[in-house]
Amino acid sequence: MTAIKTIPGILGAGLLLALAQPALAQTVKMTAVAGHPAIFPWVKLADEFFIPEVDKRLAAANSKTKFEWTKAWGGTAVKLGSESGAIKDGLAELAFVSTIFEAPKFPLQNVSYVAPFMTDDVAVMAKAVKNMQAKIPAMGEAWTKNNMIFLGGTGLDSYHLFTKGPITKLEDLNGKKINAPGPSANWVKGTGAVAVAGTLQTYYNDIQTGVTEGALTFTTGAFPAKLIEVAPHVTKVNYGAQFAGALVMSKRVYDKLPADAKKIVNEVGAEYDAKFAALLTATTVTLMQKMVEGGAKVRDLSPAERKQWAMALPNVALPWAKDLDAKGLPGTVVLNEFVAQMKAANVSFPRDWSKE
Repeated sequence: MTAIKTIPGILGAGLLLALAQPALAQTVKMTAVAGHPAIFPWVKLADEFFIPEVDKRLAAANSKTKFEWTKAWGGTAVKLGSESGAIKDGLAELAFVSTIFEAPKFPLQNVSYVAPFMTDDVAVMAKAVKNMQAKIPAMGEAWTKNNMIFLGGTGLDSYHLFTKGPITKLEDLNGKKINAPGPSANWVKGTGAVAVAGTLQTYYNDIQTGVTEGALTFTTGAFPAKLIEVAPHVTKVNYGAQFAGALVMSKRVYDKLPADAKKIVNEVGAEYDAKFAALLTATTVTLMQKMVEGGAKVRDLSPAERKQWAMALPNVALPWAKDLDAKGLPGTVVLNEFVAQMKAANVSFPRDWSKE
């Protein structure tokens, strides 16, 4: 190796001084976006835990990296379903990406929506998808090819049916229009009900104005959306917890961070994942009780009824998997692995969607 020679005099002293200086501090401007407002737990935890915790740990570690945050939750900068595009286009550096509303970009992540009636444990669901993303390259690459680094995944608590009138049996759904977003529209196929697109921001008005007679949604979404005011009858179908999306960082930004900052971001992202599952589980119980106190009339399906509902649906999982196979994606591999992950977690489910 050629030795570095210093230049005598002032120039040499200046060079030595420059080489001795610590790395310059860098302030990274970060715009954080989500289509949902911070009242929803996946955004609330990003706002109240992830961002301040990253800042705190960077400061405690005397890191030269500092983030300067601009928070744009609730669709103030980016509409729901456009978050990944904002990251890819450089309009945001941190985002909560709802994979259910961006299914074309994340088809494999939506496997739980074509295979419902599995676990109601959001931690089990999130862990299963995280394991699959590590095991099946095409799942992990769905993030990186869109210029994103996966930090922490989230699930939604189990979906139930919120309706204007009571649903006492499966046949009561016949002819009813039900808000069912994206892939969850598959859950009313074969029941006689008609799926109508919508989001948590539209359900209340849709039901109130008669566009629909109810919605398929989850407790932590139904409560802040005040659905029981217009749909007080809750049929606890327990379609299962669903993988819903992830907190992500721009890959362009992440790749330029020094090792210490990357380590902290990754650690807090993993903790966000775990804290979210715990928060959601506790919150679900509390909010369902509050809805009951607010006048909700709740009916639980028996195991036999739940199996009847599951068996009434066409098996959309197999066609979904085969369609992805034909497009060069490992649909069948993902479906089989999803079922295997549920079995490994000792989940008891009424129907194996990987079989005819």
